Amino acid sequence: MSDLRAASRYAKSLLELADEQGVLEEVYHDMQMFIKVCSENRDFELMLKNPVIKHHNKREILKKVFGGKVNKLTSAIFDIITRKNREPILPAIARNFIRQYNVKKGIEVATVTTAVPLTDDLRNEIREIVLKISGRKSVQLKELVDSDLIGGYVLKVGDNQIDDSIRTKLKTLGHKLSQNPYIKEI
Repeated sequence: MSDLRAASRYAKSLLELADEQGVLEEVYHDMQMFIKVCSENRDFELMLKNPVIKHHNKREILKKVFGGKVNKLTSAIFDIITRKNREPILPAIARNFIRQYNVKKGIEVATVTTAVPLTDDLRNEIREIVLKISGRKSVQLKELVDSDLIGGYVLKVGDNQIDDSIRTKLKTLGHKLSQNPYIKEI
């Protein structure tokens, strides 16, 4: 079984079990914390993937890093995965869990990149656009600032991207001007 498929199945089982036990929100926050630790500390994620480090050592590291900070169900999944020698897929399990949680709760995650920080009015307008595109109940908006855009925005919703930035419009205009059919080449 591929690692991605296994991670998806573990995440689905964890989601269902957490929902049954009434600790879904806690486990969700635990998975977010785990992803944050992995993204902020590359050595931690590399340690999970390192075949030289013994599995029981990885389990002890996970206990020291997350012990007492996560729900007992989250701690149990860490223990089960390390006993099965599948620690390298823990980050994928966490990402899949968050993705499946968002689907279950009807949350659409969108990323908007603008040249300047968004005002509350613009943020609400973009949320409305995302709700229309996705048909979901709510929106989780990630905001990025990139001054190279000059103005406008780039909105990513799932596999869709709306690029309404001045930078792109200038590039398109420059390309059209270079293809002027009225000037005969000599």
